[in-house]
Amino acid sequence: MNYLLKPIMALVFLFSLSEAKEFVIDNTHSNIGFSVKHMMISNVKGNFNAYTADIDFDADKKVFNKLSAKIDAASIDTGIAKRDDHLRSSDFFDVTKFKTVDFVMTSMKDDKVYGKITIHGVTKDIVLVSTIHGVIKDFQGHQRVGFSLEGKLNRKDFGLTWNKILEGGGLTVDDTINLAIEVEAIEL
Repeated sequence: MNYLLKPIMALVFLFSLSEAKEFVIDNTHSNIGFSVKHMMISNVKGNFNAYTADIDFDADKKVFNKLSAKIDAASIDTGIAKRDDHLRSSDFFDVTKFKTVDFVMTSMKDDKVYGKITIHGVTKDIVLVSTIHGVIKDFQGHQRVGFSLEGKLNRKDFGLTWNKILEGGGLTVDDTINLAIEVEAIEL
């Protein structure tokens, strides 16, 4: 009997050394941000104000075992109501038809998070570069993790094709969208 107990206890010990834990996003200390070149001369920045995420994070290994997010497309906010209404319209996100932007991680290797993103009803592969800023215990004794995700996507790949050609030949809105995501999450 003892010869069975030792290997079982060793396995239990190994699995308990480093286990992934579920985290919930702290929306007050997080931001789903983006920027896009406007008229070839400046950047417009914005964010989404309503989102949820499922995060399964191994603090010891500093890796995600699971990462997914659901973003309310109508929560887009660039600080200009008229522009935000245009972005919500059928020219862009068409939020009455496509209510969410969804992301699901498929794998992680080194600092790269590979996943699928669905925008405007179209799903494409995306690679995000992650930076884990740290893991700490807060004042209430809860474990927190801070991380950033950055990446790029081509809006035309998702059917977001509205544009106007400028007199000099440039475009009003660039095709490349830069993603800049900052997250602070709390262990459940």
